[in-house]
Amino acid sequence: MRIRPISPERLVTELTDRLAEQAARLEEPDRPAAVPPGRLRVGIDGPDAARPDELAAALVDPLRARGRPVLHVRAENFLRPASVRLEHGRTNPDSYYLGWVDEAGLRREVLDPAGPGGTGHVLPSLWDAAADRASRAAYVELPPGGVLLVSGPLLLGGGLPFDVTVHLVLSPAALRRRTDAEQLWTLPAFDRYATEVDPASFADVVVRVDDPRHPALVESSQPA
Repeated sequence: MRIRPISPERLVTELTDRLAEQAARLEEPDRPAAVPPGRLRVGIDGPDAARPDELAAALVDPLRARGRPVLHVRAENFLRPASVRLEHGRTNPDSYYLGWVDEAGLRREVLDPAGPGGTGHVLPSLWDAAADRASRAAYVELPPGGVLLVSGPLLLGGGLPFDVTVHLVLSPAALRRRTDAEQLWTLPAFDRYATEVDPASFADVVVRVDDPRHPALVESSQPA
């Protein structure tokens, strides 16, 4: 394993290059005639303290500049209703870990339509957690060859069908230091996630973000 320091700007550039290249492969002319051009589904996973939403947002314009249609969906817009999410209290880390995000809804309304043979009609938001009601968002068309960016915490443990996964990791000390005081109760959930799922062991891209000004890519020392 090799740790390669990288600037935030260079990180965005390298991720853009990688995602644009992989999206282009879905349009290769030698694919079977019956298989329509696909869309690239990217999961950007990390606790709020790692700013996964910010990284996803930073990728939108560079990918569009490469000619790729892009849609950014935040997992926070696919939370379960409060009656389900908070059944065991507002600060229960096990509930947060196991059932805050409506993974079935995220799959049904976002990932499956953007997947092979999907319609491309994607719902960018399912639930308004602040109002605790359906968001009533309209469907958005993501054309073939487009890139779907889904960002948020705890995305890689439930078998969601991503084509590329990016995991933003912090050391336990950095996670505690950078987590807002009112969210410290979530830390046991991230400890459990690291132990039971270990997303850093299988994500396609792993980035250490203990200091957001100085990220570092975690790269395999084995030859490709």
